[in-house]
Parts: sequence; structure tokens; C-alpha cells
Amino acid sequence: MNANENGSQFDADIIAETENFAIWRSEESDDFVYHVEMGGITLHLAAEEWEEFVILIKSAA
Repeated sequence: MNANENGSQFDADIIAETENFAIWRSEESDDFVYHVEMGGITLHLAAEEWEEFVILIKSAA
């Protein structure tokens, strides 16, 4: 369980993490939001955006 800015509790599923990066998701409004933490930057992606981002990263690898 984690707390958001309002102090409300929510479940966060860690998908993957390394020493410098982390990807986790939270359920908000009956949909998942994916959070990609890269140092001081965090991307917040809706499920559709996440799917496109995964395709992008796989294409770049």
C-alpha cells in the first residue's frame, strides 16, 4: 500500500525495477496507470499509452 498526494491509500504493483529505474502501476478509475521512474523524471501513462510505449521501447532495443 502506498499513499497519494491526498493521503489516500492505493495498491501499487511493481512491474520491474533496477538500481536506477522502476516501473509500477496503480489502479485509478477502473483503469491502470503505469508509472515509469527514470531518475528525477516520472512518466504517468494510461493503459493505451503504456501499450504504445512498450512497442516503442521494443522497437528501439
